[in-house]
Order: sequence, then structure tokens, then C-alpha cells
Amino acid sequence: MFDRRMDGILMTSLPDVDVLVVGAGPSGTTLAVDLARRGHTVRVVDRAEAAFDGSRAKGVQPRTLEVFGDLGVLSDVVEGGDTYPLMGIHLGPLTIPFRMIKNSTPSDAIPHPNTWLIPQSRTVDALHRRLAEAGVEVESGTEFRSLSHHEDHVRVVLHRDGADSAVHARYLVGADGGSSAVRRSQDIMFEGTTDEADRMIIADVDTRGLSRRRWHIWPALGGRFTGACPLPNSEAFQWMIRLRESDEPSLDHDRVVSLIRERVGRSVSLGDIHWTSLFRPNIRLAQRYRQGRVFLVGDAAHVHPPAGAQGLNTGVQDAYNLGWKLAQVLDGAPDELLDSYENERRPIAAHVLGLSSAKYRGIGTLDPKAAKRGDDEKQLLLTYRNGPLCLTSEATTTLHAGDRAPDASLTYADGSPVRLFDLLRGGDFTLITYASSIDRAPGTSRWSATGAGLRVVAVDPVRGVDVPGITGVRDVGGNFATSYGVSRETAFLVRPDGYLAGVTTGDAASMVESARRRMAGGEDEAVRPLGGALS
Repeated sequence: MFDRRMDGILMTSLPDVDVLVVGAGPSGTTLAVDLARRGHTVRVVDRAEAAFDGSRAKGVQPRTLEVFGDLGVLSDVVEGGDTYPLMGIHLGPLTIPFRMIKNSTPSDAIPHPNTWLIPQSRTVDALHRRLAEAGVEVESGTEFRSLSHHEDHVRVVLHRDGADSAVHARYLVGADGGSSAVRRSQDIMFEGTTDEADRMIIADVDTRGLSRRRWHIWPALGGRFTGACPLPNSEAFQWMIRLRESDEPSLDHDRVVSLIRERVGRSVSLGDIHWTSLFRPNIRLAQRYRQGRVFLVGDAAHVHPPAGAQGLNTGVQDAYNLGWKLAQVLDGAPDELLDSYENERRPIAAHVLGLSSAKYRGIGTLDPKAAKRGDDEKQLLLTYRNGPLCLTSEATTTLHAGDRAPDASLTYADGSPVRLFDLLRGGDFTLITYASSIDRAPGTSRWSATGAGLRVVAVDPVRGVDVPGITGVRDVGGNFATSYGVSRETAFLVRPDGYLAGVTTGDAASMVESARRRMAGGEDEAVRPLGGALS
């Protein structure tokens, strides 16, 4: 609650909206989708008059594909893209094939193992459609002007159609890019460097005369290269032209075409240019991610060189980490839960900045190690181990608290198949018990009546349990036991964002109670049995 004065009368009312998101790119829209599906009011504003219509960040990593699966946009993203092609390195008359990204077969633990090639505009379109399904439309042509902090809300001034208006929100999230007006309004330092001498033109150009089965690279001295990556389901390639000091950095159509033909020859037919940008490598990290009720996500918090497909993915996962925490606090969880956002995500961004910077330095060289993309880029191995939300110190042979929860192929008691990720989908907490006597000696725990719920999934090596309120599944093939590294009674508590809050072979009820106190909100209520030696 907060106070307003109207005609000299002090009035008490609720904020206009739970969360105001400034910026409708991948990060901001991911956050808004997550909040909207949890029943919270959210507005998304963007100063651009229309959605971005270029390729820009074109690689979606496996961990992000898992996030999109939970949010309900995976099918659209898969339909709009493809796997990465072989690289073709042009050396005079020779073209040397090289696989920059190794494609893998889906496994029980990793259902989406490959980086997905899709123009950023299509990723954003999929997220915008999902947001609209939740009843929220992006407010284009709306610019953030200023904000003021109050005890239980922020007052934000927006500008649209020549007029200012005020919005009162419980929280504000800046997802407005590397030049973030939200970040600058809070005097948050954006530490790092910008190399003004290193310039690259990026352009989406309709192109014929090049094989679409290759990502083409023409290396040159000093790392000044030209590249052309085919964009799926179109005639366009994303061209990357790393300029010499003497090159004119013009984005004029004729100048871009002239540069391409100068670099690669005149056998290539160039048509319409759909989008162009002049890039200078920015390597920057926000000094902090939170100021009171204001948070930063995506490029507003960190900017990356265009190598390794890390920027968009790190931003989406920022939003996925913050979304459930904001929702929990709005539903009554302790405010300290929100401090874990920066504690968990800023070290990840620092690590990823180092990775993408090293990859960028290797672009244009013939060093295979510099060009290769591997497990580090896929972001499946990123972990919050030893972080503020890790409830236990126990571990299995493969997993610790803070790690990503793997997928697994399971069956119901009647033999019908089910994926573990299908059981985790929906944004609740999930207690997974393995080989427990949960159906024979049930105990009880307590959970919040508001916010994300608590589900119980009982995994048995041979048979499925049949207890009301518990999903019983069988691990007949041992896929779960292998991925989760277990051979005896063990319990895992999975957070709403798919990371493990705790692992225990002992008192599961105490682990759940600890999570309730730190991460749940509202009033307590008795809920499902947790059971057996693990209760």
C-alpha cells in the first residue's frame, strides 16, 4: 500500500502494476512471460516503435531451449530455426570444411543438446506471442524517463505520443540494453571496455551464389575477416565484415554491397538488405544488479562480444532466475530472496564475458581451438554451487545442490512413458524422491498456500507408487539413477528454475522446511506426504 494526494486528500491505494519491465527484447519478455503465467500483473514498455527485425544474436543454447520448453515457446523456436551448418573456410580457390559446433544426439539427461540457429527477431516474436496469450501486449513507442523510490513501490515516468505519464509499480526491471536508461538513472557503473578501433558491420542480406550448407569465412591478415551465415527459412545471410582502419564504416546499401564484393568476389548475387548495424566490441558488467526495487537483466547488466552465442542466452537465464524470485516475494516470501539474484547471476556473467571475449579474439584466425564451440557455450554446466540458496552440503556421484536438474526417461506404473522435464514444467518447486518408502511410512511437511507450489515425484527403480497427491514413476531403464548418480534412497528439491536447491539421503522434510522458510511466502498449510526414511 502507498499514499497518493488527490485534491489535497490523502488516499491509500494499491500500485498500478506488480512489475514494470522496460525493454521488450528476449530478456525482458522472458521475465514478463514468467510473471504473467504466475498470475502477477506486469507491463512491458519499449521505446522502439516496432519489434526488432534483424538476426543479431542468432544462437540459442541448449539450456535456453530448456527454459523455452518450460515457458511454452520451444515449438515456435524450433520451427523458426535449424542446427548450425559446417563452416567453410575460403583460402583462395580452396574451401576447407570445418565443424565449429559439434552436433550431438539427444540423450535422457539432455533432450536438446545442440545450439539452435535462429534470427533473434524470430525468438522475440515467439516470446511476444506467448506474452500475448497471457494477456499482456508490449507497449511500443514508450520511453522510460525517470523513477523515484518509495517505501513499497517505485514511481516511474514514461513518455509516449508527446506526453508523460506516471506508473506506480512494486518493482521495476531494466531490460533496455547496453545503453540502459534504467541503469544510468540509478548511477550504476558499467565497468569494462569498448574498443573503438575494432569495428564490424553486421547485415542481413538476401544472397545467392553461396551454398546454404556452409557458414562461410574469408580470413584476412590481422584478423580482419568476412563471414556469411545462412539464416534458416529465408534467402538472407547474416554478413559480418570486420573492417580495416582505412575502411569507411558506412551502413549505406551500396557501400555494404561494395565491401562484400571487394572481400569475396563478384560471383555472389546480393539483394535486399533487411538490417544493418555497426558493432564495436563492448565488454562490460554492471557493478550491481539491484538497487532497492530496481533490477537489471540482460544487456542492461552485461554486454558481450558477438562470439560463442552467449549474450542473449545469459540474459534469458537472468530473467528466468529473477522471475520466480520476484513472484515469490510478491506472494510473501522474504525480501532477502531477491538478493540471491545478483549473488547467483553476476558471477555467471563474469565467467561468460571471459569466455566470449576469448572466442572473439580468435575470430578470423585459422586456429581451430579459437573457432571451436563446445560444452562451455551450451550453458548446461553452469551452476550455483555454494550459493545463497543451496540448502544442503550432500552430493551424489554426479550432482550437488546448485546444479541443473537433468532430464530422464521414466514410465508411469501402467508402462506409459513420461519425461522428467514434463513433470517439472510449470514453475513450481518439486521434491523428487528416489527408492523411498514414501508410500509405506508417510510423514508430513508444510508449504505456503501462496506462490509456487510444492509437488512430489516419487521415482522407484522398479514400480510406481500409488499415493494421493504424489506422482509415482518407474526408472526401469535406470536412466534417472545414472543421470542423478544415485543407488540408494535420496531426495532432491528442484527450484522453479530447474536447479537443485538441495540433495539429501536423510531428512527430506527438514530440507523442504528450510526451503519454505527461505523461498516460500504467505501462510503455512499442511500438504503432501513426504514419507519414509526421508521424512
